[in-house]
Amino acid sequence: MRPVPRLALATAPLVLAACSLFYTDMDDWACPPDGTELTYENFGAAFMNAHCQSCHASTATDRLGAPGEFIFDTKSQIQRHRARIFARSAAENDSMPPGPDDPSLDERMKLADWLACGAP
Repeated sequence: MRPVPRLALATAPLVLAACSLFYTDMDDWACPPDGTELTYENFGAAFMNAHCQSCHASTATDRLGAPGEFIFDTKSQIQRHRARIFARSAAENDSMPPGPDDPSLDERMKLADWLACGAP
């Protein structure tokens, strides 16, 4: 059996951290103490339209593999799936959208607060 090189042992934790094995869960993200001024009308609808609806609208012609039960046309549909949306797109979670035009970290942080506060 060959010995493992020291460099491989020293860098293993960095490689594991870079693999994005972990994500921030909505249960770990508290709504700010004063709540949020973000609403579906002033934030959520625009965010969803800009970043999600090309695959998650009921009228999307090419969902690019998005499961049929994940439709985000209405506030109530978003509220129903908000934990899943959070896990994929809010805070540092960035597996969605898969595009080149991803939301900025600032937008993802706003999404996190909005979803954690119930997506009002």
